[in-house]
Amino acid sequence: MSRIGKLPVAIPAGVDVKLEEGNVITVKGPKGTLTRKLVDDLTITVEDAQVVVKRPSDLKRYKSLHGLTRTLIANMIEGVTNGYKKVLEINGVGYRAAKSGNKLTLTLGYSHPVEMFDPEGITTTLEGTNKITVSGIDKEKVGQFAAEIRTKRPPEPYKGKGIKYETETIRRKVGKTGKK
Repeated sequence: MSRIGKLPVAIPAGVDVKLEEGNVITVKGPKGTLTRKLVDDLTITVEDAQVVVKRPSDLKRYKSLHGLTRTLIANMIEGVTNGYKKVLEINGVGYRAAKSGNKLTLTLGYSHPVEMFDPEGITTTLEGTNKITVSGIDKEKVGQFAAEIRTKRPPEPYKGKGIKYETETIRRKVGKTGKK
């Protein structure tokens, strides 16, 4: 059995989980509502304030989907109760961010400012001019938008300039030395 897949997902108070035809699960909580279509082959049941995922057989496909499905449901429940956030830092002289409405403007050393708009369900906030916090209830969307912001100027290994995650460490390299 999958060690993660066989664990039941506890449903906290204030969260409503509905299972519809075709394994469409809807999770409603204090922060919002998430809906997702899951694989038809697995059996998902809601019983005693828990969500249980079972697989039909021990085929490799079902083994891999078992843990994934359980984790997706757990992430949805976690998202509607607490939400998710990723913090990005901008390092470099003259590199900064500005926010107006739902538009994030990044000045990253290019000849033009880079403008990004918050996707639906995602909010970005600034602390000062060099810390961006991406938050929302859908873990996948939060991570994707944070990654898109980071790709505008990934950190470089020589001076460490660029956009990096708060927890990320940049492996630094020594620059070239002159001839003697």
